[in-house]
Amino acid sequence: MELRQLRYFVEVAEREHISEAAEHLHVAQSAVSRQIANLEDELGTPLFERIGRNVKLTPIGKLFLEHCITALKAIDFAAKQVEEYLDPAKGTIKIGFPTSLASYVLPTVISAFKKEYPDVSFHLRQGSYRFLIDAVKNRELNLAFLGPVPPKDEVIDTMILFSESIHALLPANHPLAKRESINLSDLRNEKFVLFPEGYILHKVAIDACKSVGFMPNVKSEGEDMDALKGLVAAGIGITLLPDSSINDTIPRFTVKVPIENPQITRTVGIIYPTNRDMAPSEQVFLDFVSNFFSRLTQFR
Repeated sequence: MELRQLRYFVEVAEREHISEAAEHLHVAQSAVSRQIANLEDELGTPLFERIGRNVKLTPIGKLFLEHCITALKAIDFAAKQVEEYLDPAKGTIKIGFPTSLASYVLPTVISAFKKEYPDVSFHLRQGSYRFLIDAVKNRELNLAFLGPVPPKDEVIDTMILFSESIHALLPANHPLAKRESINLSDLRNEKFVLFPEGYILHKVAIDACKSVGFMPNVKSEGEDMDALKGLVAAGIGITLLPDSSINDTIPRFTVKVPIENPQITRTVGIIYPTNRDMAPSEQVFLDFVSNFFSRLTQFR
């Protein structure tokens, strides 16, 4: 069984079409067909059903695909570790991040890191809270920034970098906009604009309001930070956002007001896998990030 056969098999399985797989692999269709046939002969069972010009995995083919993907990820990671062992200051790190950390925290730390390690590359992927956790567990991402930081489990470890307050973002002409601080209960009768249900900041806002005895009246939803800020600026409603997401980008026609009672906070940090060794470049990055945030007074 050859590595090339496994890569060809995965490509055909994902595309369900031999000629499209061959085109993507930049090889002749006959070469892909021959390698798939050799693999099936070696395994002693068909992996695909031929349906016209398309192919579909057999039940045993689906099982074999799962193991192939796992094996190829492990092989690619091993090759990456060898390369980085020779030079830890080089490599590519796949990092996930949520929209709430995209405008300030992520660019701040990445730009600082690149000044010291210019040859390390990054592949960045924005995603939802649940997606980022699953992607680190499944090796689709090397690590991810998250807020709040989830609990550790048998697959992921965590590093808390800082805690931050949740503030109210109000339209500039709102009656409470000139207050130095407010109580969360002051917003009981307000119209809210929030992330959709399933987003972690939606849960943070709902849980906070419930803790003081009311359910927020959600009038509109936005799937990214800029959308929520725009809805507030347009006077559609008010929202609750973490400080770092509006630290230096408070939109026009809006005001950030601290919430004094109760104080709502979230942790921000990094998650990384425990079911494999860290690649040298990943360890260099984790050490840098830990030291970086410990020195920044605005995150203490």
